[in-house]
Amino acid sequence: MRRVIAIVPSAGIGRRFGQKKPFHLLGGKPLIIRTIEVLESVNEIVEIIPVLRKEDIKRGIEVFKSYNISKTKRIATGGKERQDSVYNALKLINDENCIVLIHDGARPFVEKGLIEKAIKELKGFDGVITGIPLNDTIKEVGEGIVRSTLKRDFLWAIQTPQVFSFKKLFDAYEMSIKDGFYSTDDSALVERYGGKIKVIFGSYRNIKITTPDDMIFAEYLLSKNKI
Repeated sequence: MRRVIAIVPSAGIGRRFGQKKPFHLLGGKPLIIRTIEVLESVNEIVEIIPVLRKEDIKRGIEVFKSYNISKTKRIATGGKERQDSVYNALKLINDENCIVLIHDGARPFVEKGLIEKAIKELKGFDGVITGIPLNDTIKEVGEGIVRSTLKRDFLWAIQTPQVFSFKKLFDAYEMSIKDGFYSTDDSALVERYGGKIKVIFGSYRNIKITTPDDMIFAEYLLSKNKI
């Protein structure tokens, strides 16, 4: 089994929270710690590289130490965009044969079993991504006017974790940056350069916390012991 290195993008500013989002307390514990503890429990993962803003790195080191996080040995510096942040983390990896797993720091309810399944399913593919089929009707809108109604049978909301062969992902990042192509989704870069991506069913509980309302819902789930 190839080594698995996890990258955890957490360099978002989080202005709407009134504080730095990675360290926002969820059930009395920093959001990023809840995420990393799940990754830490996966045997296949040998290292976890969080990505933090430069001014947050010192605090990150202190927080990781206080919670006895053992697989975080290095922290990458966040960039202007998410893609720049992940690229900074990828440049810290010197094992071309490893597997890279990317998981948003703001998705603390990811399940260990889903992570393990995504890693296992990589065989024969350049990447494996998680997602859920859309339930809502989706319309393409421009300037407040509906342009078309999309057929939702083929539409999925994509989540993380996402798993890739390091070389394929790194090469896609290098070419994308050279071409000036940016995306908020890592698999889109691999797809752009011919990569074969498999989709597996994620989880409706694997929410991404981006607003205060998301945090209220997350606290509710914790209080009900539903995750």
